Amino acid sequence: MAKTVLITGATSGIGKAAALALAQQGYQIIIHGRNSGKTEMIKKEIIDESGNDQVSAVTADLYNLADIHTMCAGIREQFSRIDILINNAGGLMGKSREATRENFEKTFAVNVLAPFLITHLLIDLLIKSADARIINVASNSHQLNAKPDFGDIQLEKQYNPLRAYGNAKLFLIWNTQHLAGQLQRDGITNVRAYTLHPGAVATGFGVGSDLGPVLNFVSKLARSFFRSPESGADTIVYLATAENVRGKSGDYFVDRKPAKKSTRYFTAEREQLIWNYCLEQTGLDR
Repeated sequence: MAKTVLITGATSGIGKAAALALAQQGYQIIIHGRNSGKTEMIKKEIIDESGNDQVSAVTADLYNLADIHTMCAGIREQFSRIDILINNAGGLMGKSREATRENFEKTFAVNVLAPFLITHLLIDLLIKSADARIINVASNSHQLNAKPDFGDIQLEKQYNPLRAYGNAKLFLIWNTQHLAGQLQRDGITNVRAYTLHPGAVATGFGVGSDLGPVLNFVSKLARSFFRSPESGADTIVYLATAENVRGKSGDYFVDRKPAKKSTRYFTAEREQLIWNYCLEQTGLDR
């Protein structure tokens, strides 16, 4: 029986490239998108290009926790097991702080809370796999731009889009390594969790963000030097398919290899603080 892969943010960029590559290798794919029409269109594209008709589509607005609950409930009804969860969806917001309908800062909502909640809601389906992988797409922005304030996690006081994005990817890495440790402590050895930096990729990521005139100009100028979505998806596909991944659960990867994470702000207490904060914000602590 083919392994089942769920990929969020799979209607464009590296998410779509990873979905197509895995479909071509015979995996059963669940692609997630925000718009049902576009997601169905991409599903048909992947089926046509891969020759694999085992492709399903789900939709949810990942800024909305209620939508995530609905999506995951639907997945649980349709699938008895998930082998690979790829939390790829993310976003860099504009220069002004924006909140979701549930009053979360948007960068934090989509890059941190969404993968955290999806993973928790589907973890029992992953545990049913003989070799499950949780792959969270992070960024080297956690090294370049993060400057967390643990008294102001969602940057209500001093918001900056690059800082918010760097912080979010740092917290995603911490949550992933915390999950890896928790699984190990619980004796669950068949589920591993990884993060990765896909590299600077020539996709539509961040194109719609108003970062200010200087950063907008630099971003457009640099885009011509970026790698292709297929190249950016390479480490995702490697982590999903390699029989013997180099490194251990909780590691951060760049170009298929374990890489150094920023330790500038790290303490075990801060990692636990962010984990507990996410439990609280998602209502999973109740």
